[in-house]
Amino acid sequence: MHIELASASAGETERIAAVLAERLAVGDVVTVSGELGAGKTTFVRGACRALGVTVAVTSPTFTIGHRHTGVVDVSHLDLYRFVEVSSAEWGDLEPYFDEAIVFVEWPEAGAVALPAARVSVSLEHAGDDRRRIVLASPETALLQGIS
Repeated sequence: MHIELASASAGETERIAAVLAERLAVGDVVTVSGELGAGKTTFVRGACRALGVTVAVTSPTFTIGHRHTGVVDVSHLDLYRFVEVSSAEWGDLEPYFDEAIVFVEWPEAGAVALPAARVSVSLEHAGDDRRRIVLASPETALLQGIS
């Protein structure tokens, strides 16, 4: 199942992410795709806030990953600098998946190595601060009522 949503601001993008985050559980993987500046980190920030993360949530492009403590642990990975995730690199990433909800930006590079996503998020520019957000999951109930 997939749903398409429109966001008119960063705050609205964060709100949509927060609604989704409240439905997630430890062990869930959420992939977040979109071109540069589409709002991927904004989306993850909104989810992190809903999960009790109080520190600044920034893109881990140059560090690859951040682990945040909230109501549950939240890992935020950014695979932008990867062409493909090798076995050795997966060894470095694997601990981020232990006992956490995981958000992965630019997941295409890790397609072969990453665990299956419970939800895939795609963000697109729609002019000015507006974004088109598509949420996809094989679990219909997970996405029902998100608006």
